[in-house]
Amino acid sequence: MFLKAFITTLWLSAAMGLGGLPGRAQAQPVIVAASDLKFALEEVAVLFEKEKKHKLRLVFGSSGNFYSQILQGAPFQMFLSADEDFVFKLADAGRTRDRGRLYALGRIGILVPHGSVLKADSELKDLAAALKDGRLQKFAIANPDHAPYGARAREALQHAGLWSQVQPRLVLGENISQAAQFASSGGAQGGIIAQSLALAPSVGRLGTFALIPDSWHQPLRQRMVLLKNAEPAAQAFYDFIGTPAAQAVMGRYGFVMSKE
Repeated sequence: MFLKAFITTLWLSAAMGLGGLPGRAQAQPVIVAASDLKFALEEVAVLFEKEKKHKLRLVFGSSGNFYSQILQGAPFQMFLSADEDFVFKLADAGRTRDRGRLYALGRIGILVPHGSVLKADSELKDLAAALKDGRLQKFAIANPDHAPYGARAREALQHAGLWSQVQPRLVLGENISQAAQFASSGGAQGGIIAQSLALAPSVGRLGTFALIPDSWHQPLRQRMVLLKNAEPAAQAFYDFIGTPAAQAVMGRYGFVMSKE
């Protein structure tokens, strides 16, 4: 019991350092969210805190890692996953209030930093050419083993017939935000990232971006859910995400709104 409590404390302490908003932890519900939401959800949280007078702690990371941590007792109150299957599994395990709600459909595309030997095109034709002529040395995606955007990147590369060739050159981000950092900062010559990150000015200005057809991969059905210990402030934020003001922000970052 002591070990479980100690590990949980470590998770929470690490989470606070990664993406929390200022304030006391015990007064603010911890909201964990997929990294593709970083810029959009931070804007939504500002609107929420201004209107509802509730403070939140936002923590961004890999949906798969958050799923594992919640299963092992991490004290989060709300989970916004980039893959709805993680929410369904948590619900089946009795960790959530219900089966949650679909909040958006995500998209992926190729980002190429300025000055790269690659060109960004939606059908990855130049990536294929670069693999043949030796221009490509490093290419970034999120880790497909636990990051939904990485799994969809792998599917798109498989659809294009490039997966086996590109694998030796992959640089894997722990989550899609880290993959975007690799792809835009020169750590790689390009990468497949979330459209929502490419639409953020701080990322988009660093390179060129092209959407990959959504028929090339399984849909990124993104679902949110309240956990069993959710407090009223977490419930209020859950409800707020469905408001026109919040949905307008999400739309600006390329999230496709979808009804169940």
